[in-house]
Amino acid sequence: MSTDKVWVGSGLVDAAVPQISVFDHGFTVGDGVFEAVKAVGGRPFAMTRHLARLARSADGLGLPPVDVDAVRHAVTETLLANDVPPLARIRITYSAGISPLGSERGTHGPTLVVAVGASKAHAETTAIATVPWPRNERGALAGIKTTSYAENAKALAHAQSAGATEAVFADTTGRLSEGTGSNIFVVRDGRILTPPLATGCLAGVTRALVLKWVPGAEEADLPFETLLDADEIFLTSTLRDVQGVHRADGRELAAPGPITKGAMAVFAERSAEDHDPQ
Repeated sequence: MSTDKVWVGSGLVDAAVPQISVFDHGFTVGDGVFEAVKAVGGRPFAMTRHLARLARSADGLGLPPVDVDAVRHAVTETLLANDVPPLARIRITYSAGISPLGSERGTHGPTLVVAVGASKAHAETTAIATVPWPRNERGALAGIKTTSYAENAKALAHAQSAGATEAVFADTTGRLSEGTGSNIFVVRDGRILTPPLATGCLAGVTRALVLKWVPGAEEADLPFETLLDADEIFLTSTLRDVQGVHRADGRELAAPGPITKGAMAVFAERSAEDHDPQ
């Protein structure tokens, strides 16, 4: 698809015409938050949960409160203004706005941008690679979905050089934490386990729905070495849904395993029944 219109500030504008100031703090220092929302058949999935997380992220970063109804309206208008394919990604960005060239925030107010682009279904399984840099569970940005993604970009490039599509972090204490854009689950002795938010991982929307919908799925502190002996591993994210892992570093796994397949089936069924699960 070609995106003809994007929402900037308070209305739709031509996507081909530059609209964001080079002095916007989201551009200069990554001072902003965002959400990536899946649209299926032109309908956003789990929009209420995504907007709630956007508001939490903005609050956690100290940005002005998000007008959730205004953002929902902007998303609706952006979808209507474009030829949206069957599977699409909606990107909602909310930054600190025009500011001085430094860490200090300006007084112009926040910038809201909504854009939509084509997406494609992920493969049923993938490979992951661990990285030597920890996720700081005690940092100021822990658990906030900020636009400051350079750390993730570096980690993902490291993983891709190892033939993987996702990088996985430990926290500073050596516990399993998350991927660059996904949450991670492991299966051990029939139990479905995922790291708690205290490890600095993002409160993923798909992660929360798996914990709610899949019987027996639960949080647990897990040593990073769990990846060496887990029976099954799978990732969750907005665009991956539930994705099996067939290789973790140099270790091959039969994937998707039976429990992962069960989680996939439950998620597919429940998400098809309700496009905005609470």
